[in-house]
Amino acid sequence: MIKTQFSLYSKQRDRAMHKYCKLWRITSLVLFMVINTVVGSDQAHHIPTTLEGPFKPATRRFDPSLRRGSDDLPMDHPRLKKNVTLNFPEQIALAISSPTAMWVSWVTGDAQIGKNVTPLDPSKVGSEVWYGKKSGKYTSVKKGVAEVYSQLYPFQGLLNYTSGIIHHVRIDGLKPGTKYYYKCGDSSIPAMSEEQAFETLPLPSPNTYPRRIAVIGDLGLTSNTTTTVDHLIQNDPSMIVMVGDLSYANQYLTTGGEGASCFSCAFPDAPIRETYQPRWDGWGRFMQPLTSRVPMMVIEGNHEIEPQVAGITFSSYLARFAVPSEESGSKTNFYYSFDAGGVHFIMLGAYVDYNATGSQYAWLKDDLHQLDRLVTPWLVAAWHSPWYNSYSSHYQEFECMRQEMEALLYQYGVDIVFSGHVHAYERMNRVYNYTLDPCGPVYITVGDGGNIEKVDVDFADDPGKCPSAGDNIPEFGGVCHLNFSSGPAKGKFCWNEQPEWSAFRESSFGHGILEVLNSTYALWTWHRNQDTYKEDSHGDQIYIVRQPELCTPDLNVIS
Repeated sequence: MIKTQFSLYSKQRDRAMHKYCKLWRITSLVLFMVINTVVGSDQAHHIPTTLEGPFKPATRRFDPSLRRGSDDLPMDHPRLKKNVTLNFPEQIALAISSPTAMWVSWVTGDAQIGKNVTPLDPSKVGSEVWYGKKSGKYTSVKKGVAEVYSQLYPFQGLLNYTSGIIHHVRIDGLKPGTKYYYKCGDSSIPAMSEEQAFETLPLPSPNTYPRRIAVIGDLGLTSNTTTTVDHLIQNDPSMIVMVGDLSYANQYLTTGGEGASCFSCAFPDAPIRETYQPRWDGWGRFMQPLTSRVPMMVIEGNHEIEPQVAGITFSSYLARFAVPSEESGSKTNFYYSFDAGGVHFIMLGAYVDYNATGSQYAWLKDDLHQLDRLVTPWLVAAWHSPWYNSYSSHYQEFECMRQEMEALLYQYGVDIVFSGHVHAYERMNRVYNYTLDPCGPVYITVGDGGNIEKVDVDFADDPGKCPSAGDNIPEFGGVCHLNFSSGPAKGKFCWNEQPEWSAFRESSFGHGILEVLNSTYALWTWHRNQDTYKEDSHGDQIYIVRQPELCTPDLNVIS
């Protein structure tokens, strides 16, 4: 049933939008002239824009000279080993709380693993952050909360785990675009970290944006992961969006040993999907050189489910990461939103209820309703499992989620959607409901961080590679596989060629960088791992262009 719901667009707002669109025309013209000037000097380096699309589908197949994957780094690897003593902080990480506040998280004490484990008392170690604008001079102190979690397996031969003390402190009163120095820990012991530093992001505004936004997914802890993260650090991001599947601790038995690229294949007799939780501690140490100075915004993937008995799931994810859930009104780490300059990010949960009658959908609708595109013109969404995907792996796996949520996101004019899950790269033409649409989002899959499960190389449109309807059953939610009702694939479950909505795909590991230039232009670059040491080299690059005149969100009708 169509309901008229929004009275926000009064004559005053219409006039404001008219002025905005006029400014957009002028700004876009100037930027287009600048781009042409830069590109004109080197036609071989022409960067296309989405205005030139839809593009003819293109595929760069897996390079057989490369390995499809690599083994996990061992726990005694220098980047995974614990290098602090007693109650000194480790695994330090930042996350955005608001435009003027930041979450600081870290771990103290020793985790335990064994048949009988006793949780640490989180009240025994304080949670403090000292911070200021000058190195060594800390003008503010904030205190926070601490917790521990346990991963318990009441099965013969399986080991239990209880974490170190996980601390979360929210520091506020921060000035945008400013460098801050900080230490964290407990000053009464004393056990404070070495000095760290970060730079705050700009305030929400159509004229200010983060310098570079890194986007990664399905990272793991392999040699390929090392290349991905080192390459990302070279690109010097100001914030990170992590679209799920972080440590891959669930590729192990509780006794440790070597991880497997396929858990069920290697351990068919396991009584439950086991995990080796110390991999989480190794992952936190591995990431600290980056996350202690650059905020990382995470969303859960299927590898974070980590089931225990009695239906307990996601314990490590919920305990280890601070996100702006309370700040954005979701009150859950499974979905939330935040602003980064003139970009509004929506992080959605694919492994919790996404139905139109559920709490996540109601929160999403309210969050979008409150959005002011004159302040934050760009609207970017992220979740783990892609809706548009032409690889055989996870093909149409989350079709139910698409059917529930796609119309709402389209009606509010989402510009870009990032997902992972598929261990490869793919960028779509603008699309809505499997139809090319100039006002649809640009969907991008970046599940190519380098994890132990290896890169995906098969396409659903290759001969003999179309999954059966019984394949790709999601770990949460229903099954809504469908045959296409129109277009070249009408009546079929898979296309016979690369779908028209798939603009470019490649089976390689890497990461992406989004550089938002103004209220209508953003440069997206996908960096392949094999190009790490090549100057000005990339696997895919395009200017994503918003068209507010053509695609003003239809806020008068919401189904």
